[in-house]
Amino acid sequence: MRSLFLRIFLSFWFALALFLVVGILVTLAMRPAWETLSHNVLGDALTAYEHGGGPAALTVIEEVQAKRRVRIHIFDEQGSEITGRRTPEWVLAVAMGRPAPPSSGMGIRPRFFLDSRTSSDGKHRYSQIMLVPPGPHIFGGPHDPPIWTLLIGVLTSGLVCYLLAWYIAAPVVRLRQATQKLASGDLSARAGVPGKRRDEIAGLIRDFDVMADRIEGLLKSQSRLLNDISHELRSPLARLNVALGLARQRSGPDSAEMLERIELEAERLNEMIGRLLTLARLEDAGTVPEGTDVNLNEVVERVAADAEFEAQARECRVKCVLPVQEIKLRGEAALLHSAIENVVRNAVRYTRENTQVEVTLEKSGDEAVVNVTDEGPGVAAESLGKLFQPFYRIDDARGRQTGGVGLGLSITDRAVRLHKGTVVARNRAEGGLLVEIRLPLTSQ
Repeated sequence: MRSLFLRIFLSFWFALALFLVVGILVTLAMRPAWETLSHNVLGDALTAYEHGGGPAALTVIEEVQAKRRVRIHIFDEQGSEITGRRTPEWVLAVAMGRPAPPSSGMGIRPRFFLDSRTSSDGKHRYSQIMLVPPGPHIFGGPHDPPIWTLLIGVLTSGLVCYLLAWYIAAPVVRLRQATQKLASGDLSARAGVPGKRRDEIAGLIRDFDVMADRIEGLLKSQSRLLNDISHELRSPLARLNVALGLARQRSGPDSAEMLERIELEAERLNEMIGRLLTLARLEDAGTVPEGTDVNLNEVVERVAADAEFEAQARECRVKCVLPVQEIKLRGEAALLHSAIENVVRNAVRYTRENTQVEVTLEKSGDEAVVNVTDEGPGVAAESLGKLFQPFYRIDDARGRQTGGVGLGLSITDRAVRLHKGTVVARNRAEGGLLVEIRLPLTSQ
């Protein structure tokens, strides 16, 4: 059982039910042996009656009644009480073997034990009815409560345990739901303390909400910082490009190589700033704009064609495998194009020369699946989960060589999550890396 609610509920219910059953068994084991007492009293009373008449029998009966807090009546064959005392009508009827008349009013008849014996000379027969005091007695006599009493006890304990388990587990469920929303990118998710609770679980929920507030503030500050820095860098970069153009006009052939290097680094800086702005925009967006119907077949085919042109420089190929049926979903075409393009360009960049990058699109249930595979060196297992973090690079030297800054896959991750999809990377058994993008399809 993995459910905390179910564990608490069944544990408490089992404990209460076991307590109820054990209590009944102990009560049964420790209660007076009424049948034996009734039989012995009848024998002693009849012996006294034969020797001393009604007063002698009454003495024996009153002694037992005072000690055991019971009431005893003995009748002869004619239905007369041998001690001369008045008896209820239903007691006489039961003692004589006749149906007892219905009880009147709200009274409940006590539990009783019936016994009979013949006189010592065998000529007369006497009947005794012993009324036992009220108290815990289960299934021990003619008027004991029926089995439904036990069932009511078990069901009542089950209801109490259910409410108790719900009281304990319900806030935990709310906390888990809020945690899942926060982990999926909803920074506004809060658990909220239910009611006026002041226990430890309420304290945990309050601490979680404080933590969520702090995380939301930090991430928003980081996003604003990236956005502000990127905008601030654009102005000096534009002035740098203007100065570079003027320098080309006034310089000679000797400085051409250095100016080309400056231009290359400026282009890389400009590309990085553009990616930072894109990342900041995706971080600020809680959901994708309403968008339009996007034909994924066209998007994937266009990305593969562009990547094929770039791959020629490394003597590589990009193979595109598309389904016959068109796959469409609701979203923003530019974001989806950028998400898939970043993965494909990354595969082209790191696959070995004279190898092939394969891009496939297929429909799996209610999802569209884009798989991008390369024949490169792959990624260490401990780094797979970090590939989609901003500025993460497996090898700084390789990043400098290829010009990567570790933002492409981060943009892919944000864009896919904004479309309610997932992206994962894993190493292939035959070598290379597989990146899988799953996107929910538009309901038809």
